[in-house]
Amino acid sequence: MSFTRRTLMAGAALLAASSLCVSGAFAQDTIKVGVLHSLSGTMAISETTLKDVMLMLIDEQNKKGGLLGKKLEAVVVDPASNWPLFAEKARELISQQKVSAVFGCWTSVSRKSVLPVFKELNSILFYPVQYEGEESERNVFYTGAAPNQQAIPAVDYLMSKDGGSVKRWVLEGTDYVYPRTTNKILEAYLLAKGVAKEDISVNYTPFGHSDWQTRVAAIKKFGSEGKKTAVVSTINGDANVPFYKELSNAGVKATDIPVVAFSVGEEELAGVDTKNLVGHLAAWNYFMSVKDAKNAEYIAKWQAFTKNPKRTFNDPMEAHVIGFAMWVKAVEKVGSTDVDKVIAALPGIEAPNLTGGVSKMLANHHITKPVLIGEIRADGQLDTVWKTPGLVEGAAWSPHLEGSKDLVADWVDKKCGNFNTKTGKCGG
Repeated sequence: MSFTRRTLMAGAALLAASSLCVSGAFAQDTIKVGVLHSLSGTMAISETTLKDVMLMLIDEQNKKGGLLGKKLEAVVVDPASNWPLFAEKARELISQQKVSAVFGCWTSVSRKSVLPVFKELNSILFYPVQYEGEESERNVFYTGAAPNQQAIPAVDYLMSKDGGSVKRWVLEGTDYVYPRTTNKILEAYLLAKGVAKEDISVNYTPFGHSDWQTRVAAIKKFGSEGKKTAVVSTINGDANVPFYKELSNAGVKATDIPVVAFSVGEEELAGVDTKNLVGHLAAWNYFMSVKDAKNAEYIAKWQAFTKNPKRTFNDPMEAHVIGFAMWVKAVEKVGSTDVDKVIAALPGIEAPNLTGGVSKMLANHHITKPVLIGEIRADGQLDTVWKTPGLVEGAAWSPHLEGSKDLVADWVDKKCGNFNTKTGKCGG
């Protein structure tokens, strides 16, 4: 009886050990990818679709055989448009879930929230949205536009004869770091171009702002004082829906006061009656309407994956397509998901964009992108009215701001995100 009991106990222990080995082997055969986008709250209108495109990209890669012979596994969390929660969820993804890289964030305040976590835990974030610049972090790869790839070209276009020779400017934004820093850059740029200070109006409203009557009335009045006026909009999230609705209610037409938006694309326009917004503008690096074979292929894949033939595709989604392809290539190049090796391998990596070109990861952790200005159509799509002749290199630091114009970011040779060319020192 004693012998049998000992044998059974030994057998049970062996079985348990075998189970642990099998479980460990299975875990080793899976490469986890973190997806950090708001699926609820004010930013869900923009971020949910980015989660969906990551699921498609991971599914597509698995159908190709995975990565390094292992299956990719998406680990999705919902930071719920809550900026401190982004940091908590990032820590959960890296420390508990052991993801190899994270694709996520939209607002700059959410990105700023997670930066200390990625630095402390030494992980990789691919950030897919246009932003204000003034940053280059070793652990972050910026696949969205820097100001010189969106904001500055948009203003240049509006100042040109083709753009209406605009003389007066309303810089309208949501009250957080991206609009405030972008508008600081734009204001300095406009003043340097000879625009009078009284011809620049700057205003901010909270996230989720819904009562736009007063602001739209003020914009209308500002634009009725004898000079061609335009609105440069850095309004983010679901506040865009009532903003555009009030523009329509107030009879503000694109021919009178054009609005150029930096955070409104096909996904946001899908929730707005666009018939009265025809002719207003958006500045991005990609439009769904671009005529290109690779673009058409991706849209078809996307709509098949979502089982929705009307589902839109937009600029930040394309940024995830590019960033994910670059990460896969870097991992394959070094034969490992080791963070330090992948970070070192990413600069110089190229991947096709969906506008007919090939984007490259630069030493400053930004990428090359074309710049497009599009007019809103009645169906919610955008027609390209202007495009840069080639790809523009993303600049981490603005030449239009004191304290920034002497800085360069170079993680290849100088190993520094804010190297001062005058002092010859890294700012740390």
